[in-house]
Amino acid sequence: MKNHEEITISKVEDYHVFEVLPYVMEFRRQLYPLLDPLIVPKDLVNFEQNYLHSPSGAFLQARTTDGKLIGVIGMMPFDYRFPHLSIDQETTVEVARLFVNPDYRRSGIATRLFQELVITAEQKNIKRLYLHTHPFLPGAYEYWLKQDFKLLKSCYEGTYPTLHMELMI
Repeated sequence: MKNHEEITISKVEDYHVFEVLPYVMEFRRQLYPLLDPLIVPKDLVNFEQNYLHSPSGAFLQARTTDGKLIGVIGMMPFDYRFPHLSIDQETTVEVARLFVNPDYRRSGIATRLFQELVITAEQKNIKRLYLHTHPFLPGAYEYWLKQDFKLLKSCYEGTYPTLHMELMI
């Protein structure tokens, strides 16, 4: 990363989807090489519905001054697809798809994206942020602990060891 490069965090709009969606899919392909890259996850198939048009959804992007997309994070309505988690009906969203280009990591961009997401969640009267991560993703669990997330449960979801976490806001 260039020294003191100006990075802008903003909300993804409909006209950004053509660029943001392939960016997210490529990150997913790199992080999860065993997953079939032709099978698009449900949240991404319905990207606009889940992230852009949902009352509790949002998707944020980080860009350089010349417009280069270098990071993203999203939140979408929590769908209660993990019945073994005891998450009550508080207003809950799922934090997902935090990706930052390798050249820009360890420079605070993920934290800026996440802090902006928290502000957005507060504006939408969200009370709980839920997420899950995996121990094989370098630094992910430690990162979320630093953001004050608490571990709810560690278990296998399919073939992946999974860490379920929450943050009350």
